[in-house]
Amino acid sequence: MPILNKDMTLCISLAARPSNNGTLFHNHLYDQLGLNWIYKAFAPTDLAQAISGVRGLGIRGTAVSMPYKEAVIPLVDHLAPSAAAIESVNTIVNDNGVLTAHNTDYTAVVELLRTHEVSPALRTVVRGSGGMAKAVVAALRDSGFGDVVVVARNEPAGRKLAEAYGFEWAQETVDGAELLINVTPIGMAGGQDADRMLFTPEQVAAAQMVFDVVAMPAETPLIRTARDAGKPVVTGADVATLQAVEQFVLYTGLTPTPEQVHAARDFMLVQTQHS
Repeated sequence: MPILNKDMTLCISLAARPSNNGTLFHNHLYDQLGLNWIYKAFAPTDLAQAISGVRGLGIRGTAVSMPYKEAVIPLVDHLAPSAAAIESVNTIVNDNGVLTAHNTDYTAVVELLRTHEVSPALRTVVRGSGGMAKAVVAALRDSGFGDVVVVARNEPAGRKLAEAYGFEWAQETVDGAELLINVTPIGMAGGQDADRMLFTPEQVAAAQMVFDVVAMPAETPLIRTARDAGKPVVTGADVATLQAVEQFVLYTGLTPTPEQVHAARDFMLVQTQHS
């Protein structure tokens, strides 16, 4: 990483509980490509002021995580089609003070469903109804999934999300689910629910695949339970890697090689496992 200097380009992430994933991944790529860039994670105390700072300080790119994916929408100038279609933002690009919002979570989930050859015929349960849930549910619909139940304690939000994509809503996880997807912060390191999971071991054992969007830790209680049960999994680290690559391209205009991406992902996983 280059020594801090006045010409350095800054990118940041905004989250209630920031992880080091993006910081490690992006900075490793900057180093591999010899860029005079740096990436830093923040937990904003005032989202509107933080976005004003992005604009006023010329911060090139901003990743947006829970719980700000929807709240940030009124604070930007333009929504790219990926963000407008699902009314959720995870990436902001600053072009000379003009802020354009994107959603690379959606494209990452679509790609993971494809590369893991997840059958759209699976009966699917999605736990959660926030901004990340919108990206996941939209990706399921656009990938051909038809039997999907959105499970959310917040009934108005859960019903609205499910109905927007032609799916069902339920208060609790239904029996017979074959694909379990967690899109809540449950299981995230550093939170009060870090040791919990929203699916029972019995529900995991009955499923064919488990998908957890939580990226910190790399192996959440849900992913660990699924692996112990011999189930194939898609992890939050998988999502974080794919969406971060697209962010990197949006910020820099450069496309890293697959080898550079793998090296950055491995570096991220090793460092987070030892932190």
